[in-house]
Amino acid sequence: MDVMASGHEQVVFCADPESGLRAVIAVYSTALGPALGGTRFFPYASEDAAVADALALSKAMAYKNSLAGLDLGGGKAVIIGDPRTDKTEALLRAYGRFVEALGGRYLTACDVGTYNADLDVVARETRFAHGRSEVYGGCGDSSVLTAFGVFQGMRAAAEHRWGKPTLSGRTVAVAGVGKVGSHLVDLLVTDGADVVVTDVDPAAVDRLLARHPSARAVADTATLVRTPHDVYAPCALGGALDDETVAVLPAEVVCGGANNQLAHEGTAQLLEDRGILYAPDYLVNAGGVIQVEDERHGFSFARAEAKATTIFDVALRVFDAARTEGVSPAVAADRLAEERMRSVGRLATIRLPR
Repeated sequence: MDVMASGHEQVVFCADPESGLRAVIAVYSTALGPALGGTRFFPYASEDAAVADALALSKAMAYKNSLAGLDLGGGKAVIIGDPRTDKTEALLRAYGRFVEALGGRYLTACDVGTYNADLDVVARETRFAHGRSEVYGGCGDSSVLTAFGVFQGMRAAAEHRWGKPTLSGRTVAVAGVGKVGSHLVDLLVTDGADVVVTDVDPAAVDRLLARHPSARAVADTATLVRTPHDVYAPCALGGALDDETVAVLPAEVVCGGANNQLAHEGTAQLLEDRGILYAPDYLVNAGGVIQVEDERHGFSFARAEAKATTIFDVALRVFDAARTEGVSPAVAADRLAEERMRSVGRLATIRLPR
């Protein structure tokens, strides 16, 4: 793996043998501001796998923050280990000291395997931990606005594809009904959609069906992607859209909360070739980072929700640009994000007189 050729500004390897901490912090870009991105605590099979994930996720965060109109760069951290058995106060505090040592170039928050309470512990060692518990003045659970943003992107996709910004009367297949997926189902049912779901955790499905008896469940994702539906919403882990899945999808729209949904660079074109409208994941799932970013200004849920509502308008811009330029929405979104990093980021080089 050629880390130096990845385009990242900085990659930091963190080790504290006494607590067992092994982590990687990747800063892709600070062109628009400090690099904000969550901390993923995961039992990676190898150090190379951890580094690869940190590099990919940090780049995606730079694009996500840019497209969301935030004055933030992109970064990500991964802690190697099983959060169920390896997570301790000592480890989290050691990690916090590494974050603090970067002096604010990297701002950390929650991700897979980390929660608000964990960030409260990390914050005992650093000023640069966000996504904290509400009792500490933080934004709390960011999955609420993550789901809200996905719903706004889905409404925009419906407007672009069917002429109306609603999912009423449409069937939406949701893969993964954890925090984000379950909140998304709440919004879809309220909007009048028919919902079919699956999850690797049967208890999560049971909880959702108890709340929404009108929803249907299928055994697994392989079954879900072959079940008739209009919109496919991947809301679990990345890589959900591989060649096999794209080949059998009956959906006209793909719009979900999972990160890094495209299995490889050519997947976006495969979706385009099949006439499936793809809402880029880092565009529509930006509600969570919008919620976390607002914490920096003294958190206001109403203000963060208003900002997340703009995902609808940005998604329409992306879809329109893709049609005008004859490219996939993934390419159009990348171009818009890169243009903002170039045009706004250059202001950092303009030094005002002291």
